[in-house]
Amino acid sequence: MSQLSAEDGLELQTLLKQLLISISDRISGAPSAECAEEILLHLEETDKNFHNYEFVKFLRQHVESSLGSVVADETKKLTRGEGQHAVGSGHDALIHVVTRQTRESAEYHQMMQTMKNTMIVAVESLINKFEEDQLKKEEKQQSACQYTDNCSDSDSSFNQSYAFIRQEQLQVLAEKLDSNQPKEVRWEALQALCCAPPSDVLGCESWSTLHRSLCAALADPDLSDRVLQYFAKSFSSSPLNLTREIYTSLAKSVESSFLSLKLSFPTDSVALDINRPEISRLLKQIRLMNDFQKEVTSFWIRHPEKYMEDVIESTFSLLSYHHDYGSASPGSDKALEPIHLVALLDIKATWFKKWMHGYYSRTVVLRLLERKYKSLIVSALQQCLHYCDSCAHFTNETTDPQSGEQQKAAVNVSDSAQRSVYSRKELEYATFVHSVCVLGKLLIYTNGRKLFPVRVWKHKDPVRLTDLVVILVNIMCHQPKPHSDASHADSLSPSSLVMEVLWMLCERTDCAAECLYQPPVIETLLAPLLALLNGHQVKLKSPEATLTLIADVLAHIANTDKGLALFLYEKNVVSRHSERELAANVIVQFTLKLLHKELPSLKDLDASNTLCGAFIFVCRQMYNTFEGLQVLRPYALHEALAAAWKKTSSLSERVPTPVPGASAEASAQELQNTLLWEETLLDSLLSFAATPKGLLLLQQTGAINDGVSYMFSRFTKKLQVSRCEKFGYGVMVTQVAATAPGVVALHSSGFIRALAIELWSALECGSEDVRVVRPKATPMDPIDRSCLKSFLSMVNLLSSSQSVWELLSRQPLGNKSEYSLREMPTSVPDLIDRLIAVNSDAKINSLFHYEQSHTFGLRLLSVLCCHLDSFLLLESQYNICSMLLQSQKENVIELDTSDGAFIIDGLSVERNHVLVRVGVVGGPSERRLPPRALQEGEHPYPWPMFSSYPLPQCYTLDPPIIQHSSQDNAISAFLASSKDTEHEEAWMELCRRQYCEVLTSKPNILTGTVLADFLEEVVAHLSSSAADCFFSPAQYKGQCETEETSVKAVELSSVEQLGIHTCVRYGRNLRLLKDDDVHDLTLLMKHVKSLLSTQRVKTSSGLTQQDEYPGHDWLVSTMFLIMAGNVDRSLCLLLDLSSLLVSAFVWPARIHASVHVPVEVAESAVLPVYWCTAHYVEMLLKAELPLVHSAFRMSGFTPSQMCLHWLTQCFWNYLDWTEICHYICTCVVMGCDYQVYVCVAVLRHLQPHILQHTQSQGLQVFLKEQPILGFKVSTYLDFMEGLERSYRSTVLADMMSIRGPVK
Repeated sequence: MSQLSAEDGLELQTLLKQLLISISDRISGAPSAECAEEILLHLEETDKNFHNYEFVKFLRQHVESSLGSVVADETKKLTRGEGQHAVGSGHDALIHVVTRQTRESAEYHQMMQTMKNTMIVAVESLINKFEEDQLKKEEKQQSACQYTDNCSDSDSSFNQSYAFIRQEQLQVLAEKLDSNQPKEVRWEALQALCCAPPSDVLGCESWSTLHRSLCAALADPDLSDRVLQYFAKSFSSSPLNLTREIYTSLAKSVESSFLSLKLSFPTDSVALDINRPEISRLLKQIRLMNDFQKEVTSFWIRHPEKYMEDVIESTFSLLSYHHDYGSASPGSDKALEPIHLVALLDIKATWFKKWMHGYYSRTVVLRLLERKYKSLIVSALQQCLHYCDSCAHFTNETTDPQSGEQQKAAVNVSDSAQRSVYSRKELEYATFVHSVCVLGKLLIYTNGRKLFPVRVWKHKDPVRLTDLVVILVNIMCHQPKPHSDASHADSLSPSSLVMEVLWMLCERTDCAAECLYQPPVIETLLAPLLALLNGHQVKLKSPEATLTLIADVLAHIANTDKGLALFLYEKNVVSRHSERELAANVIVQFTLKLLHKELPSLKDLDASNTLCGAFIFVCRQMYNTFEGLQVLRPYALHEALAAAWKKTSSLSERVPTPVPGASAEASAQELQNTLLWEETLLDSLLSFAATPKGLLLLQQTGAINDGVSYMFSRFTKKLQVSRCEKFGYGVMVTQVAATAPGVVALHSSGFIRALAIELWSALECGSEDVRVVRPKATPMDPIDRSCLKSFLSMVNLLSSSQSVWELLSRQPLGNKSEYSLREMPTSVPDLIDRLIAVNSDAKINSLFHYEQSHTFGLRLLSVLCCHLDSFLLLESQYNICSMLLQSQKENVIELDTSDGAFIIDGLSVERNHVLVRVGVVGGPSERRLPPRALQEGEHPYPWPMFSSYPLPQCYTLDPPIIQHSSQDNAISAFLASSKDTEHEEAWMELCRRQYCEVLTSKPNILTGTVLADFLEEVVAHLSSSAADCFFSPAQYKGQCETEETSVKAVELSSVEQLGIHTCVRYGRNLRLLKDDDVHDLTLLMKHVKSLLSTQRVKTSSGLTQQDEYPGHDWLVSTMFLIMAGNVDRSLCLLLDLSSLLVSAFVWPARIHASVHVPVEVAESAVLPVYWCTAHYVEMLLKAELPLVHSAFRMSGFTPSQMCLHWLTQCFWNYLDWTEICHYICTCVVMGCDYQVYVCVAVLRHLQPHILQHTQSQGLQVFLKEQPILGFKVSTYLDFMEGLERSYRSTVLADMMSIRGPVK
């Protein structure tokens, strides 16, 4: 079957032709015949459809029929027993031997010879047929007796046939193209040249002659189109080293055409007709150049820089051909220049933007502009100046017949698809747009900005960067809105062009600093605002549109750190009433005037809500930051927004009365506008929740519930906070959840229900709508990646003990006897019941993934129990420890025996970890937490498990023994020697100095009785000083024998009783207390509770904990331990401490719902340690530790949440006892603002770990579960003193204002 019949030969010829047609694009794109051959040889490797071609199928079938029997025979021979030793057992070796034997067979040689002969006949037949077709095509073209339009802008110029040409033919073509030849001969030569491969032509010996002839033919109107067709083909298929010569010659030809033709610029009476032959020819040539300019950037980096420089320089040389604009006024006659036609073809200077994008080309562009072609920048500047002057002139004129034509220029230029005539104004506007785009691109690069200042004709001083930006801003103000509703016209309107440039500058820090953040620019932007505030009229064509654009620019500036600092702190920017004023003050005053409709100049215009909303958004960029809120607080903007929102909300609730003749559409539109304005105001109010103090302000407005509901509606739609906000609502949700009113609002909005359902769906249900292609892999991590987001969201929600109390207090667990598989938990108690308190077979059977889900619940419980108040609530209500111990007791190998070994699995390890965490209190060197991971070896889990108390001793570490010598007792000596000091202030100053010296040199001295005596003396001294006594001294009679009975009658909650036992257990471990000290601490707690109950206001806020502090009083327990269990000394110390300002911050229970703060603050149950201390911690973090601040933002967690956690439990479980004492003592001695500095120092100490765990999405869990290893107050005292010098005037002043209303 190796012979091929005549029919097979014809079929093979047809299939070969089909193959060539299928791969014609690949072959025609090859620069040479050798490359085409390489493409064919490697077609199987590069074409995925190779084996689907009919030609390949025919060959494969022919090979199988010719060699099939040979392959079968050889395979049988080699697979027999006697041949096994020669071939071996390998399958690959068998194939190799069979292939070799087959290729050596006679059948193979006969098949190859037959195939070769048949293919030669088929190829020759195809070539002959191709040549016949070409001859017929040429004859047909010659008989047409007219030139066809195959110019550079036709699509066919890039889709040429592929053929080969010999050197002799090229020599003949070069002779025929000579300018002395008749035009018909030259046209025929051009026709033949267009059919030849450009690579063969450009590489031939006659190319120099051809090149000269082609350049000469460009000037001939009848031959120009053919030359452009050939140039277009060369550009699309030749490398840069060949095409750059064509491009440069084309640029020179265009330039010479402009010199020879001396075309006139259109006048008011005569327009530019692009159908004129000379204009049309120039446009085609410039369009081809422009197409090449935009494409060449993708490959010129592969060639020497000289080639690229030639292309760029020839372009600049062409564009620099212009007349001085100063020599003629805009209305006089002047010449048409290349830049005008370039602007018509590429109005937004796409070519220049591409050239400036890559560093490789940008360097050359800027170097040439600086050294030789600065006139291009001058020309662009002159265009902007002319347009700005004309805009200002038309704005000052009351009526101007020419202004309408200028206003329509943007629309007409953009709508040029079917137009052929352009007026003078339109051409000038197109050139202006092109100039703005070029200048805007220059401004964003450092070396581009170095080209300024630039001297411009008729300007005394050079134009600086700020001058250019001021010019652009003035253009924006004079032409504030597009002149058509068409979107394409809008993109070419002056305001859109300027805004695009200003936005680019705002996004780049260096650009903005040099161009935008300058006094002249800010003054220009704020000038209309100042004029309106001063009651003056503003000369603006459309004041509302102009002011809206200004607000947009101001918002983008305020969204950057440096821009915000410029608004908030720089007084040398704006001048008002001959005084320098902050830009932020001007903006917020103007916004308040808009809100209250108190601007007389805008009353006639009835300033719209859009304008007001734009300036509210500018203020929002400031007050949603810590430093911005600090500056804007005196203006009470939140109150004005709340009043406007309440008024608008009441209007939107009213049903409009039908009026006869009124349009229903108008009423519906009015209602829609009202609802939109209401949402704008509510969204602006919600932005106050970005900071702790702002959240308190939001709560006081009464809009927190509506704001959180609005946030939830946007959160479910996965919308971003605003167009300037990079993150979603995660951070804001965490901030809101830190307070009791916030978590109540989250609960009422449905957010917590949605979160619980989402968590359960991810954990138990999975994605039902995803088709199962392969079984889902068993999760290897304790919390699967699919559930991690829900886990972190729940941790953020329950991070604060106040949120836990509001959601769980007095909420029983379900503990049903049966659970439906379709029953989903919808609240936090439901989740605890189903995932944590899994204490029955019914709960186990209701879980599809029992181990994974229960592990998830135990991990969540571990994080919750890190907050001691949350743990005490869970234990008092749900007996969590007993439940876990019972589960451990049942998890043994032999249930019937009392000494059965525990089964070590994932759940038992998790339970053991939680039991140790809640059973042992202590810092990093005072307790040992068992790891959750198993070890390799015979004992994978060496830590002892237990099912009853007490805990094994190995989890409790002995406290370090500190030896005190008489020589080291510097504090005691100071106290003994300074009792007779007359001046109180001098004594405190000496005390602080001595404290810092001892804490820095010998911090271990400040422990035990030395610390107790020192703290007692300092507090007594401060409380007896009228200057330091902040609150009125406590008039407490509970110490009298007559009142002792009433004190003992005070009832302590179960949470407080559990807290007492926890504290005494910790004191025993520290060897500070004895077993019988439970009674003494209970008595002290009753005294304190009796004292604080007389200082609390009666609230009606509807919160769970209205009258009593939600949690245990950890400061009282800390003082009790410091005084080694002495009730009298502890009580006296606490009574004196209660009169000091520091007590409002280190003693949260003392200030909870206190009469010493405004009623609205007391009713909010938001503690000063949150809205003041934590607020300033975040503010200082942003300034001092920006990486840490950014890490928290990225994680969706807030530093204020963690600081509130640490401070409410006095760093218990996070620091060792010595450091806890130093923290308390430092705040008392050095000032209450040191509470802020201690938190910042802790976060600075943890910075490497914070950055690391942010990457792994475990920041919240790390900060909650891990103690603060290695932190010592003494080590960071110098750092804290530096913070005091920088921020005390602000922080301490705000702390001292807690008795007044928070504004």
